Amino acid sequence: MKQYYVYILASKKNGVLYIGVTSDLVKRVYEHKNNLVEGFTKKYHVHKLVYYEENNDVYAAITREKQIKKWNRAWKVQLIEKNNSDWGDLYYNLL
Repeated sequence: MKQYYVYILASKKNGVLYIGVTSDLVKRVYEHKNNLVEGFTKKYHVHKLVYYEENNDVYAAITREKQIKKWNRAWKVQLIEKNNSDWGDLYYNLL
């Protein structure tokens, strides 16, 4: 069964946040980290994977991404810190 991921990248602890969705989390974060993706994450140096969640349904994952994007910043920070209080880069745990 295919997996989809909603993820949050940060520039640093309490820094700039980026929320996205993908079916290949390792590849997508690699692209962000190496500035292979033009746009927001490259411009603002948003490269640390600080949160992600899995979903089996692409539509549910997209809905969740949109939901989190609408949240205020405090809720997003709380979501990150619930499981990653030091804002460590989770990317290396995936490898």
